[in-house]
Amino acid sequence: MTETGRRMISPSFVEEALDCLRRRGRPTAPLLAALGLPETIDAPISAESYGALWLAIAAEVDDEFFGMGGRPMRRGSFTLLCHCVLHAGTLERALHRALRFLDVVLEDPSGRLEVADGLAQIVLSDRDGPRSAFTYRMYWILLHGITCWLVGRRIPIRMVDFRCAEPQQGADYRLFFGAPVRFSQPVSRLAFDAAVLKLPIARSEQALKQFLRGAPANILVRYRYDAGLAASVRNRLRQIPPAAWTDFDTLAAQMRMSPSTLRHRLQSEGQSYAAIKDEIRRDLAIEMLQTTARSVGEIAAQLGFSEPSAFHRAFRKWIAKSPAAFRRETAAEADKRGGRPPTKA
Repeated sequence: MTETGRRMISPSFVEEALDCLRRRGRPTAPLLAALGLPETIDAPISAESYGALWLAIAAEVDDEFFGMGGRPMRRGSFTLLCHCVLHAGTLERALHRALRFLDVVLEDPSGRLEVADGLAQIVLSDRDGPRSAFTYRMYWILLHGITCWLVGRRIPIRMVDFRCAEPQQGADYRLFFGAPVRFSQPVSRLAFDAAVLKLPIARSEQALKQFLRGAPANILVRYRYDAGLAASVRNRLRQIPPAAWTDFDTLAAQMRMSPSTLRHRLQSEGQSYAAIKDEIRRDLAIEMLQTTARSVGEIAAQLGFSEPSAFHRAFRKWIAKSPAAFRRETAAEADKRGGRPPTKA
């Protein structure tokens, strides 16, 4: 997925945000016009435009959670949340503070941190029945966005479960998270590697001011790796076709360090060589399936897989869909908006 693609928000998410106004019997056209947006959103908009829309709706209804919590998340709550976690010391402490804060502010849904089998999971509980997929997505955006900023790197998501049934725009959810997404599950949860819980927080009050000036647009996109050894590894790999990637020992030699040192330093950032390669391959696979007419076999070869079946298994692990099914689903979504991407299987 290109950097531009990461910064675009699906029209379906725009419509779900606008439903906050519609539920209250308020018109949407004046607000959209004030933001320079058309009355009907039928194409993706930038994260900056969506962030401005989020702020405008929050101002209109005095709720930064679009009226989807047990109680309104009054304007200014996100800023207070950031101050609450700024000096937590480690990501694990920050998450516990953030979850307590959101429990007090929203009341429902309620979140808790569970750690098992190498995974950290944010598990949500609902007082009554399942909430909408959009509600859970909003919760993840708030929590994941601020935690990524606190540690200065994107925290790869390993799995997202929704308690609710799959919405019509399920493809948009899979694209947004870039991880296996399942619906109609016993609980809603978001999982990531437990190793990152020990990452230190080193953000200042001044850095927080700058972060808040860009919010919420800067939490709507997958946080960019702008520092650390993982960023260097990632940049190296992106300059080389996946089929030409070296093994770990060769990479370490190229970076002038021992394999054990490179492995330890990546682990200290909550990363691994295999995970970095997986993420880049996943992004490239999604982009090629959406924007090219290459066959699944051709894409598998270009990504360095020995055979198409290996690519099928990897893609199902990443997105919980087969490559062909994902291509059909995203093509159908694009067709509804008037665009017809290539659909060669």
